[in-house]
Amino acid sequence: MIKPILKQFETLREQGRKAFAVLIDPDDVRLDEFPLLLQRAEKEQVDYFFIGGSLITQFHMGDIIALIRQHTRIPVVLFLGSNMHVHPAADAVLFLSLISGRNPEYLIGQQVVAAPMLKKSGLEVLPTGYLLIDAGRQTTASYISNTTPIPNDKPAVAACTAMAGEMLGLRLTYLDAGSGALKAITPEMIAAVRQSVETPIIVGGGIDSAQKARTALEAGADVVVVGNGIERNPDLLPEIAATVRHYNAQYA
Repeated sequence: MIKPILKQFETLREQGRKAFAVLIDPDDVRLDEFPLLLQRAEKEQVDYFFIGGSLITQFHMGDIIALIRQHTRIPVVLFLGSNMHVHPAADAVLFLSLISGRNPEYLIGQQVVAAPMLKKSGLEVLPTGYLLIDAGRQTTASYISNTTPIPNDKPAVAACTAMAGEMLGLRLTYLDAGSGALKAITPEMIAAVRQSVETPIIVGGGIDSAQKARTALEAGADVVVVGNGIERNPDLLPEIAATVRHYNAQYA
């Protein structure tokens, strides 16, 4: 029985421990090769799999989750870009409200449509304030959502946005530079958000080295999320896993 995911995140925050999530884009998965990644993730003690993306054209979510169950004990969290991507075989779902944008469709519209499905699915729902941060170029997330990311040199804007999300009752804060980001979110922005909210903070996008992961952790991220970087460099997975373990051994 997997402990409730939200409680896991909150415990990380309370204890000062950090976690590592691998983001899986279903469009990029080759099912014949996927078990190799899963075995490596299990060996390196990856904490979570986030599955999803802003645009999914190859919908084999069920097959992907089944393979994860077969080869690992790692919890599966859906990272929904659309209410069409809900799958009941996962453990939890990041119920994202795009609070950095002004498009009502992704602030509340998609959520209204998804709510009945999620209620019936049995998935643990994780209310999450989602902030898109400028990554140096337009990403799929900003294009699909038709929203303008927060400029990466405006940490106060991100901090106030995250604060408002927390006041609205959102339980997690997700800072995302988007898939294929040219640059990671600055430590100044992460630190500003950390000082403004008590919620666990998830940070993803542009983390393509162990040092960038370390920088995000030291700035205040509770969970670092890496996807494209591992696709380009498989050795990044053990490097970041070791970085998280070392941080926890040193500071937690």
